Amino acid sequence: MDFIVANLAPIMFINLIVFLLLGFPVAFTLAATGLLYGLVAIEFSLMQPALFQALPQRIFGIIANDTLLAVPFFTLMGLILERSGMAEDLLDTIGQLFGPIRGGLAIAVVLVGAMLAATTGVISASVISMGLISLPIMLRYGYDRKLATGVIAASGTLSQIIPPSVVLIILADQLGRSIGDMYRGALIPGLILTFSYIMYVVVVSLIKPKSAPALPPEARIYVEPNGSRGLMSLLVLTVVAAAVAVVGTNYYFSTHENAPIDELIVMGLLIWGVVALVVALGNKTFKLGLLSKIAERVTFVMIPPLFLIFLVLGTIFIGVATPTEGGAMGAVGAIVMALSRRRLSFQQLKQAMGSTTRLSCFVIFILVGSTIFSLSFRGINGDLWVESLLIDLPGGQIGFLIAVSILTFVLAFFLDFFELAFIIVPLLGPVADKMGIDLIWFGVLLAVNMQTSFMHPPFGFALFFLRSVAPKEDYVDHVTGKPIKRVTTGEIYWGSVPFIVIQLLMVAAVLTFPQMVTHYKDEGTQMDLSEVEFGTENIYGDDAYGYGGGVPFQ
Repeated sequence: MDFIVANLAPIMFINLIVFLLLGFPVAFTLAATGLLYGLVAIEFSLMQPALFQALPQRIFGIIANDTLLAVPFFTLMGLILERSGMAEDLLDTIGQLFGPIRGGLAIAVVLVGAMLAATTGVISASVISMGLISLPIMLRYGYDRKLATGVIAASGTLSQIIPPSVVLIILADQLGRSIGDMYRGALIPGLILTFSYIMYVVVVSLIKPKSAPALPPEARIYVEPNGSRGLMSLLVLTVVAAAVAVVGTNYYFSTHENAPIDELIVMGLLIWGVVALVVALGNKTFKLGLLSKIAERVTFVMIPPLFLIFLVLGTIFIGVATPTEGGAMGAVGAIVMALSRRRLSFQQLKQAMGSTTRLSCFVIFILVGSTIFSLSFRGINGDLWVESLLIDLPGGQIGFLIAVSILTFVLAFFLDFFELAFIIVPLLGPVADKMGIDLIWFGVLLAVNMQTSFMHPPFGFALFFLRSVAPKEDYVDHVTGKPIKRVTTGEIYWGSVPFIVIQLLMVAAVLTFPQMVTHYKDEGTQMDLSEVEFGTENIYGDDAYGYGGGVPFQ
């Protein structure tokens, strides 16, 4: 009994992991473990019964947390866009644009994955859409199966690191930091990771040309009457729009001092898109013949998603809207875009809203369970146990971050993102804060690391999503008439390994160069604490970690 009393916190944590590995539902496992060990702690006089009186207030605080409204908004936006055919149009157009070069289809998948990530933030929508549309084409033209499946699964996971990711919303809430700052911090690592995937595809296509062949001439749709592909007009349009964007952004930043780099990216994309769309519309309306077929197609297919990206991220980055308001505008914009394409029926809208409700309830129930668990865990001084394990590690901050990165990577083999975010982040966040680590940097580091949990065999959800749509039996291709073998589970698993390595290298890069994340800090706005008056009336307000609901500050 003395051993149990002295080690109740580690026993509680190990018990939780065991129940999760046995397959019990996450939310109920967290809540039941918290209640059980809370009662045990009360029995052993390690915790006061009055502490449980804070549970109703904490749970109400979660339900009343306006920040979490961003989750259903961004989820609905992603599901609407999935049903509007945007992914199909993007894959078809960008595939035609890059297909004639080696590895072009794989590069198109990465680029579309990044654009879907910046507009949907939902991994299932990205992986399933690209698996259904691009995998048969890549198999048809002789792509290596491991490369094809790996690039689809990896590109889908970009939804977890590129804003407006639901993952970043959860991390920001758990760490008690601004979602907007988390988005700003994750933007550059997300873009670098996208570029890394593309570079890997290029290297593979150079080393093994047969593994990533070019699209054959008969498969190229957008060809001019003279036989050319019309890329010169696309290049001219891009250069002109880019030149106007450079002039416009220079003027913008000359009038907005200390504006961060993410505003430069957003404003540049917006101006570029407006110019390109105006030129394309004028060319089509007045039949000027200035643009080729591929140039018009690229403009009309890619610009609407870019406008949606600005509507969501741009308004957040330039300070016009909060993340919750940006999510609401994004959801409305997605519905308008789908209606304008005449691809949204009432039944589809009903299905999207039903799926959004289920996912949102899933997140809220896990958060409620996590709150119950963390209340009991802290009641038996579990936070002090975790702190004692980690704060004295050799190497200071870097030693702590390396240890946490290794722990997260190992746990990702068995636990998915939500389990990791709601179990270990509330325990590690206060320790990182006490050590003086920037919590936005810490959150982005965890996000890039947790991204591997979607790619890990055997429990990676991206692999499961791809397995559900990849051909399970041999079939005859309806275009070429050639027999094509099924895609095995082993090929999907092995295809993910190189991209997991790339993600781990990205973890090391974020750890080594924190400036990739900490650029989010706006040094133009500072608060003089000497002028702030502190009161004592509202000591039962929302706490810094988003639990809220009248929990007294400790």
